Amino acid sequence: MVHCNDPASPQASELNYPDNSISTTKYTVANFVPKSLFEQFRRVANFFFLIVAFISFSPLAPYRAVSILLPLVVVVGATMAKEAVEDWQRKKQDIEVNNRKVKVYDGSFSLYQTEWKKLRVGDIVRVEKDEFFPADLLLLSTNHDDGTCYVETMNLDGETNLKRKQSLEVTSTLHNEDSFQNFKALINCEDPNEKLYSFIGILDYEGVQFPLNPKQILLRDSKLRNTQHVYGVVIFTGHDTKVMQNAMDPPSKRSNIERRMDKIIYVLFASLVFISSISSVFFGIKTKNETSVGNYRWYLRPDNSSIYFDPNRAGLAAFFHFLTVLMLYGCLIPISLYISIEIVKVLQSIFIDHDQEMYCEDSDKPARARTSNLNEELGQVDTILSDKTGTLTCNSMEFVKCSIAGIAYGSRSCEMEKAASGIIQYEPFERHDSPSAFERHKSEGTSKKSTKGFSFRDDRLMNGQWVGEPNSEVIHKFFHVLAICHTAIPVVSKSDEILYEAESPDEASFVTAARELGFEFYRRTQTSVSLHEFDPKIGRKVDRTYELLDTLEFSSARKRMSVIVRTESNQLLLFCKGADSVIFERLAKNGQVFEPNTKCHINDYSEAGLRTLAVAYRILSAEEYIPWHDDFVKIKNSVNADHDTIVDEVADRIERDLILLGATAVEDRLQKGVPECINKLAEAGIKIWILTGDKLETAVNIGFACQLLRKGMEQLVITLDTPDINALKKDGDKNALEKSLHENVAKQICEALSHVSKMKGSNVPFALIIDGDSLAFALSTSLEHSFLDLAVACASVICCRTSPKQKALVTRLVKWRTRKTTLAIGDGANDVGMLQEADIGVGISGVEGMQAVMSSDFAIAQFRFLERLLLVHGHWCYRRISAMCCLHISSSDCTRCF
Repeated sequence: MVHCNDPASPQASELNYPDNSISTTKYTVANFVPKSLFEQFRRVANFFFLIVAFISFSPLAPYRAVSILLPLVVVVGATMAKEAVEDWQRKKQDIEVNNRKVKVYDGSFSLYQTEWKKLRVGDIVRVEKDEFFPADLLLLSTNHDDGTCYVETMNLDGETNLKRKQSLEVTSTLHNEDSFQNFKALINCEDPNEKLYSFIGILDYEGVQFPLNPKQILLRDSKLRNTQHVYGVVIFTGHDTKVMQNAMDPPSKRSNIERRMDKIIYVLFASLVFISSISSVFFGIKTKNETSVGNYRWYLRPDNSSIYFDPNRAGLAAFFHFLTVLMLYGCLIPISLYISIEIVKVLQSIFIDHDQEMYCEDSDKPARARTSNLNEELGQVDTILSDKTGTLTCNSMEFVKCSIAGIAYGSRSCEMEKAASGIIQYEPFERHDSPSAFERHKSEGTSKKSTKGFSFRDDRLMNGQWVGEPNSEVIHKFFHVLAICHTAIPVVSKSDEILYEAESPDEASFVTAARELGFEFYRRTQTSVSLHEFDPKIGRKVDRTYELLDTLEFSSARKRMSVIVRTESNQLLLFCKGADSVIFERLAKNGQVFEPNTKCHINDYSEAGLRTLAVAYRILSAEEYIPWHDDFVKIKNSVNADHDTIVDEVADRIERDLILLGATAVEDRLQKGVPECINKLAEAGIKIWILTGDKLETAVNIGFACQLLRKGMEQLVITLDTPDINALKKDGDKNALEKSLHENVAKQICEALSHVSKMKGSNVPFALIIDGDSLAFALSTSLEHSFLDLAVACASVICCRTSPKQKALVTRLVKWRTRKTTLAIGDGANDVGMLQEADIGVGISGVEGMQAVMSSDFAIAQFRFLERLLLVHGHWCYRRISAMCCLHISSSDCTRCF
């Protein structure tokens, strides 16, 4: 229950909501001493010497207590001090986040600034453009009249595309502080949970109840984009927010060498007990023999003692002697080894921190060993579990190729083609020397420097040369679709250059490509789109405005986007772009002229690891459009449980009889050196899994680009995104649906395992690709063993549409079931759980946001540095620590006695 605009009400106080501060530290001021001491005395040697230290205060000790207590205090104290310094670094980041400022409505017509940590459930806050949301908010209104805003959720789910959020119509009129004076409402919603994509609630306002859904929710650590400001009411704070629900308590990690050392200590301790027991038995026998004549050895009797050397109580004397000898021979347990290991690890961490070959000049970020406990583990990594967006890729799409009117355009090699041919750098491209009409009238000359989002090279289209191509009218219409069919917003930079803020990097690259090829989108209003476009009839650029009538938004279910516009000549046009399978089945008979060639080109692009979309259009008549538009507006403004499904059905009625124009191919650019790094790691026998929040097609394309997927690999795809399953989701009841989905996933896993077993001797490599819905069932108790068996049998594994919780669960499954060392690497808040769950967590520090870095054990600026971190530092750290341990044990004083 949330009391909007009244967080201090007695009813709200009774609910005891947590404050909005967060903590990612391993310790607190209150628990540092006991928790840290517990961590130190988990080490067998430390625990042994703690017991010996207690005994040394008794008269049984053969030496003064300080001789055993001092080394123990030094070892434990030094390690605790190191832990405190490392945890303080995490604490400083928490302080910085908790003390960020946000504007809060004070209840009296004005806003005041306060720290994030002071927010309460029910507060109304104002968030400005490019700011992070300080808590989970219910969107009330934006600076747009229609109550829409765009949100970047890369820190949460790894997706770079912007999400469109929509406030309720009843609250969208609350545009300023004055309008909140009399705003009082109640929100009944679900309990805090980790589900990023679902929300159920009801807003009770002025006696009317309005259903809430995820479109009205703004999650903490996501960022406001393309919108000047929004107002929202706080519904979840602190560790109740969804991003923190997906996080885990900072774990205590120990290296394999340390665990092996414990086993060695057990052996040494057993030897010590054995030696002490033999000594005590003989001592007891000799003591008992003191009663016989001639066996009296007065010189062995302790001073002032009637118990420790009493022939009549030989058994008790033997026990006390056992304790004394246990302390006397205690040097067999090498306590100095631990302090030696700590010193060596700190020095190794310094080597990592100062390695110039892992320094990134672009971001000015060096490598950082945030904990020194796991240096040697770097040399024992068996499986790497990697995020995709921001870790393997640069978060940018490049328009590289296209197919128009059945002709392929674009001469630049993409990552896959370069990798296949061994080319390291792109070959320079020479442009035409002869100026065209387009060049003569272009306000700014075509720049030879690279343009973000545009890596297209082809003389046939560049510099207005497309006017001489066959089917130039089709080319003209193709770039019209790219320039108009989108939701991007033009922004003028400080250098007066127009940049585009789009829902996805793909859209930004399409609009940029259209601009570079003569169709510059420069203004958008609620009802129009304006272009500065090249008119081949008059040979110069002209300004044209298209009336924007309807936008049929993209969704993962529709797999397409359309806009309906009216031209200046009053012609009604529908522009559509989407997945080829969806567009091709909606083509008119006279619109299939270029389909065979376009399909062939799309297949070629896909094999090269490029993301493809088909482009089409349709001319509409007023008789068809007007009744459809009335139905669409009516359904769009309705409120019911099946709202999205009904809207999609209405949109489907107009998106038919399309005329195919061609297809686009964009490249999700990999970070520098990623394919080479993955190859080196694979040659070292390290397995690599990709866990990403992106859709299946995107992840597969990146898999090919970074050579995780290769030609000749057989792909085993496990998905619930099929027509039969989608139909079942609509018709079946919840319980029957869950059972059916579970059985479907179990069947797919069983069939895949059977197929892999049959092909075992064929040397055919397999790649497992599974989506998030299927993964949820695969991680269940009944299927996790089969799923892991299948995954281990495959050369590559890609998990798509995974939530942060699923990333952590997959990492845990691999770590505990395989008993091999796992390493997780990521860059966002959605990767925190995975980093904490893995044996080693590596955060990418060269990107926006530091949540992953603060939860990691090591930080590097780019993925390519992982090669040196593991194969150089990991190798030498492991060898040196191992050699030092062996040398230290073999050279101990007590060992030389044997």
